[in-house]
Amino acid sequence: MVRDGVWRTSSRSGGEGDCVEVAGLADLIGVRDSKDRTGPVLSFDAAAWTAFVAGARSTRFGSDR
Repeated sequence: MVRDGVWRTSSRSGGEGDCVEVAGLADLIGVRDSKDRTGPVLSFDAAAWTAFVAGARSTRFGSDR
């Protein structure tokens, strides 16, 4: 994750506006709703973000139904 404070949207978001944005912020990773850019931001330290991304990549969404 680049720590430049620039908010990025996933290339897989499809451009529908229903997604999140992620930014490398100094010592944290910030996540916010792309529809509410002035709203709250979730913050993760590097270890928590790495674990979250690894878990998301290994999960088959919808497979538990």
